[in-house]
Amino acid sequence: MTHAHPLKLFNSLTRQLEAFQPVHPGEARVYTCGPTVYNYPHIGNMRAYVFADVLGRTLSYKGYKLSHVINITDVGHLTDDADAGEDKLEKAAQASAQSIWDIAKHYTQAYWADIAALNIRQPMQWSIATDYVPAMIEFGKRIADKHCYQLDSGLYFDVSTVADYGRLARAATEEGEGRIEQVDGKRHPADFAIWRKTPPGEKRQMEWDSPWGRGAPGWHLECSVMSGELLGFPFDIHTGGIDHREIHHPNEIAQNQAFCCSGGLDVPANSGANLWMHNNFLVERSGKMSKSSGEFLRLQLLIDKGYHPLAYRLMCLQAHYRSELEFSWDGLGAALTRLKRLVMAVAGLRAQAAPATPPGPRFAAFLDRFDAALSDDLNTPVALTVVEEVAALKKVDAGEKLAAIAAMDAVLGLDLLAVDRADLRLRPRTATITEAEIESTLAARKAARAEKDFATSDALRDQLAAQGVEAMDGDPLGWEWKLGEG
Repeated sequence: MTHAHPLKLFNSLTRQLEAFQPVHPGEARVYTCGPTVYNYPHIGNMRAYVFADVLGRTLSYKGYKLSHVINITDVGHLTDDADAGEDKLEKAAQASAQSIWDIAKHYTQAYWADIAALNIRQPMQWSIATDYVPAMIEFGKRIADKHCYQLDSGLYFDVSTVADYGRLARAATEEGEGRIEQVDGKRHPADFAIWRKTPPGEKRQMEWDSPWGRGAPGWHLECSVMSGELLGFPFDIHTGGIDHREIHHPNEIAQNQAFCCSGGLDVPANSGANLWMHNNFLVERSGKMSKSSGEFLRLQLLIDKGYHPLAYRLMCLQAHYRSELEFSWDGLGAALTRLKRLVMAVAGLRAQAAPATPPGPRFAAFLDRFDAALSDDLNTPVALTVVEEVAALKKVDAGEKLAAIAAMDAVLGLDLLAVDRADLRLRPRTATITEAEIESTLAARKAARAEKDFATSDALRDQLAAQGVEAMDGDPLGWEWKLGEG
């Protein structure tokens, strides 16, 4: 199997494709900005973790030992990107009359359930922000004298003290996350909080003593500390959603520069990571991506409507990670159909009980094209079509074919060798008919057809269709839920 093509990845900092050169030979160290666990993640949030998973799987496929860290922000992220105001976790705790620790635990578990449902591999470590507060205070103490100043509200980073601040961010005309409220006394509008003091007369559920008063760390500080502590500066790749490119990551970079006493960003390693990679937005036109919309688009909603979560994973793979991806129920249905075809093709191979044997010369060109696609900045849309071409090959050894698909699916993560088509037949939450009733109706329909009573047969088929069930004559599965458009 050839992995001959050099891996090239787009570096948001230099705005160009670069050959991956690990800091530590044979090892790839990756940090991914994780969720703020104050609510359920929506499917747009989860696109970032599918992307990071494909990156990690690709690095493993290329033979690197992967050290991947994803953080859990359970303190410090405000309700917008301001330096003053309510903490998202504190606000959620007040709204639900629960402790902030219970809120964080509940939504962390929900996020991890979505990670598992999407077949995203476990990282080397989940780093929980509150575990690193002492290290954050030490980090702040190290940079405070040269790079920070105190106000009544806390300790602030002076962005003029590092070279090339904001180079990662794009033009102001592009949509970013920029919503910075003015704080009295700030030297520059872009200065940001390293430590936020608890206002006089208030008490937060999460607060710690520090040289700058009792309070909590700034959101940006957390990632600098956890990535540096666990991976060491500089590490290889820092990933996150494109919404982090404008403020959060430039602020992280500024902190890293200050901590490492490094120079400007003409040397990418001075940013703390050699490459900064960002996935683009998932776009949904109805506004249901917003967490304030009530029944917003989280993975469980897709499952409740009968769509297997791996269909959403495949939907993500159909678009390049740097392209916008538009979500629609029709598009998700098409992705589910595409996944079913692949699962059926692999099931046919598995049914032959063929031992998986190394793919022979017939597969070399396909595997080379697959490797070339991945090596071209993770071009999963092309890689996906190569898998389908291999699945469609005729008159080839079944064991070799199965091994070739297994090698490719190890990167795409669609779980093709373990998932059955019946697994993809999820019951919509709104369905009222039971599976036993479906089987009974199909048996009655089969009996009517045997008696050539086609009027009854058609009536029973229509009866099933009215309840969202599609009878599939001649198909071994027999029936599937007929999904609407959400």
